[in-house]
Amino acid sequence: MILIVGLIILIAAASIGVVGVFGNMGAEHALGTGGDFSIFGYHVMGSTGSVFLAGIVVGGAALLGLALVMLGVRRSARARRGVRMSRREAAVVDRERDDLINQRDIARAETDGPVSESPGSRRHWFGHRTATR
Repeated sequence: MILIVGLIILIAAASIGVVGVFGNMGAEHALGTGGDFSIFGYHVMGSTGSVFLAGIVVGGAALLGLALVMLGVRRSARARRGVRMSRREAAVVDRERDDLINQRDIARAETDGPVSESPGSRRHWFGHRTATR
């Protein structure tokens, strides 16, 4: 959200600056000789100082937009880094779990001997079969 707001402010300030420069070129737009400065139909009458002040405001808005964009990018990068670290930690836990399962299976095979997979020789939970009645 911060990234989008920052982009909107930055694009608006940049477009105002570009339109102000390219729309007011030439001798007829000189402020000192009775000319005027206009942006999007708004005419600025007065001194070059007032135009300079308006430029400072537009530059400040552009700086604010750029700061918001950088803040949003940093926050997104931090979130991606956290996801990567979580995935790495999950992979380590999975690997350790698989190692423990393999160790358990090896220990069972050493103590019980070979286990056949036939249906009649299935192991029961308590180590013996129930008596038939």
